[in-house]
Amino acid sequence: MAAHIHILGISGSLRAGSLNTALLRNAQAMLPQDTSLEIADLSGIPLFNQDHEHDPPAAVHEFKAKISGADALLFAVPEYNYSIPGVLKNAIDWASRPVATQPFNNKPAAIAGAGGRFGTVRAQLHFRQIATYLNMQLLQKPELMIPLAHQKFDANGVLTDQEARDQLRTLVDALVAWARRWR
Repeated sequence: MAAHIHILGISGSLRAGSLNTALLRNAQAMLPQDTSLEIADLSGIPLFNQDHEHDPPAAVHEFKAKISGADALLFAVPEYNYSIPGVLKNAIDWASRPVATQPFNNKPAAIAGAGGRFGTVRAQLHFRQIATYLNMQLLQKPELMIPLAHQKFDANGVLTDQEARDQLRTLVDALVAWARRWR
């Protein structure tokens, strides 16, 4: 029996009806055996203030602990103005400080995204720059960028497009295998 893999899902959207958060919930429903996926809540993380990086708020301590305790990270990255959303960048900025204790170093990770006409191509490119700097071990392939996402989820957030479902399952399976390689 393989050791349990715990994935932390991090959505870059706080919106109640977020399709990127829904993407993470859909991933939860298709996990391989001996795998769990917890979705982080970024709503309590205040704006980053470097004056407090050595004594961050409780929500930041909790977020960093969840990252540290995860075997892998799955980022659901929306695209806002051709880049990643501020809420996601803010959470990453908090978690990455101070540099000596940042929990992203050598952490296996993958990116997915549900967006508009171009999916989340530009946001994912920007995210890859951040992940590289933080030394995350980012899964390069498969990529998952769901274009016209509003047409591919039902009113309850269930991913109904079979091609997108198959791509998500492939990504989740690849991330679990990637995490096992880094153990």
